[in-house]
Amino acid sequence: MTDNIVGSFEVVSFPDLGVIDKIAKVDTGAYSGALHCTDIKVIRRGITRKRILTFCPLGKSDLATETETFEKISVRSSTGHTVQRYLIDTSIVIDGQKYPIRIGISDRSDLKKPILIGRRFLREQAFLVDVRMNQEHDDEGDSA
Repeated sequence: MTDNIVGSFEVVSFPDLGVIDKIAKVDTGAYSGALHCTDIKVIRRGITRKRILTFCPLGKSDLATETETFEKISVRSSTGHTVQRYLIDTSIVIDGQKYPIRIGISDRSDLKKPILIGRRFLREQAFLVDVRMNQEHDDEGDSA
């Protein structure tokens, strides 16, 4: 048995990206996680024309960041369409504990929660989900 128990909603941080104490939806139906970002672009820089992924976490230009380490994949969106998404490796803090995470970055502005934690991360870190926990963060329906 594990001591790592999370609710359907958790307060999380991505300290390497400047994202602190945001509510994430924990979704065992989603394989991968996602972080809301805008201005997602791949640019080429330098004499070697190195590929660099630039993006603004949570759509905030003051958090604009870039990485040379990323992967482009095809995923099926919640609407059933196949979309291209970039994956980055970073760290996430949940309940004061820091964990490595590979997370997709995408524009989630049309969704209620800017962060989605999927089952790949939950499995890797041996988390269990207790849907009774953190119900105060559930604004998606009846939490009674």
